[in-house]
Amino acid sequence: MASSFESPFPESLSLSSETSPTDLEAASALPSPPAVLSVPELVRPDTFSLDADGQTQVGGVPIAQLVERFQTPLYVLDAETIRHRARQYRSIERYYGKPVQVVLAAKANLNLGLCKLMQQEGLGLDVVSAGELHTAIQAGFPMDRVLMNGNNKSADEMTMAIHYKVGRLVVDNLHELEQIHRICQQKNTSVDVLLRVVPGIECHTHEYIRTGQRDTKFGFDLAVLPEALAYLVTTAKDTIRLRGLQAHIGSQIFEQGAYDDLIEVLLNIFYNIRENYQGLTLDEMDIGGGLGVSYTELDDPPAIEGMMRRIAAKVTEYAARLEYPLPKLYLEPGRSLVATAGLTLYTVGGIKHVPDVRTFVSVDGGMGDNIRPSLYGAVYTAMVANKPTEPASQTVTVVGKYCESGDVLIQSFKAPASLTSGDTLLVFGTGAYNYSMSSNYNRIPRPATVLVENGKAHLLVRRETLDDLIALDQIPETLQSL
Repeated sequence: MASSFESPFPESLSLSSETSPTDLEAASALPSPPAVLSVPELVRPDTFSLDADGQTQVGGVPIAQLVERFQTPLYVLDAETIRHRARQYRSIERYYGKPVQVVLAAKANLNLGLCKLMQQEGLGLDVVSAGELHTAIQAGFPMDRVLMNGNNKSADEMTMAIHYKVGRLVVDNLHELEQIHRICQQKNTSVDVLLRVVPGIECHTHEYIRTGQRDTKFGFDLAVLPEALAYLVTTAKDTIRLRGLQAHIGSQIFEQGAYDDLIEVLLNIFYNIRENYQGLTLDEMDIGGGLGVSYTELDDPPAIEGMMRRIAAKVTEYAARLEYPLPKLYLEPGRSLVATAGLTLYTVGGIKHVPDVRTFVSVDGGMGDNIRPSLYGAVYTAMVANKPTEPASQTVTVVGKYCESGDVLIQSFKAPASLTSGDTLLVFGTGAYNYSMSSNYNRIPRPATVLVENGKAHLLVRRETLDDLIALDQIPETLQSL
């Protein structure tokens, strides 16, 4: 299927060559962009700056030009930032003595063009649904670099993953093991799997994005793991090859020690399996993703390359202590690869002053294109893109156009006194979980996504039309005469 796929991608995503390990020395070599007022460096894309005329730009493309050409609301992704983060993650290959596969957690953001960018940078994909897998297939993505994850994969989804020969199928529970065994028997084939386990590690992050504690819907509890292993070495020994274990402790994590704890837990399980299951030596370990990013100046996440050195050293040291052979590593970053590469542009509409209460500033988007403030209480940094040098002298509340009182994007935004209808609001850090969690609430079309690189803007996802909103609707015959 992939061989007949005609690429619609811009030249910047052509695959004449992939990033090799020797290219990774440039991972930290990008120059820092010029300071832009009070926007913290860690919050903005690497290429965000003021041009020679004092106007905002990203990827060498003026923000005003993006607004004029593509309209608002608009998602913008900076390719250079994504490439830089990808190479920082791949720097672990210099510090670790066995192969490492870094995979983008596709739930953070995925489209055909991003698949190509990941392929170009030598990364894989972590997918959790038939839709995400289909996107990878249609992009011609190498299936051996794909992990199929998820806690309730349907039989059809697992059949699809097995048919297209994904690199690893990550098994979440006994029900899935039994289904995979039956599918492989029917197809007279076998599959390589990782078992997702619950390490019992709780991180200081929002309760909705914690996944490593025992009270979670994801993965095998360690008390149930022996039953799964017994099934694999008896009933499914000819259909399912157990290659290793996977675990994920949550998202937006700043605690470096949490990964140390996870590595110890997983390697202890590896050691105990070898001791208790006839020398079964697992040789692959997936420690998930979850590294945090800066949404505001208060956030202080660990540096990616520093974490890569720490993880490599910890696995090496602890495996040696247990006298266990170094396993191949998988890493599943999502947010930390794409979040700060993203901007969302809005046009300011009505401004409502409520004396002695607050000023509401409405924009032409809201919870339909960014549900995170309403869902998690997420906080973002923003600026008025067409007035970058004007001092912020008033505090306003930025709200969307959706029919919910909870449609609030930014509770307290410092804005210039001249803020008026028609200005461009730029929200930083929207490259992860914004488009992927967007909706058509109130039957509002979803925004376009563009990729900027080397002074050019390329359309990744077109803006939805009003006709797109009714494309799946059907009027029953019984209503046709009304």
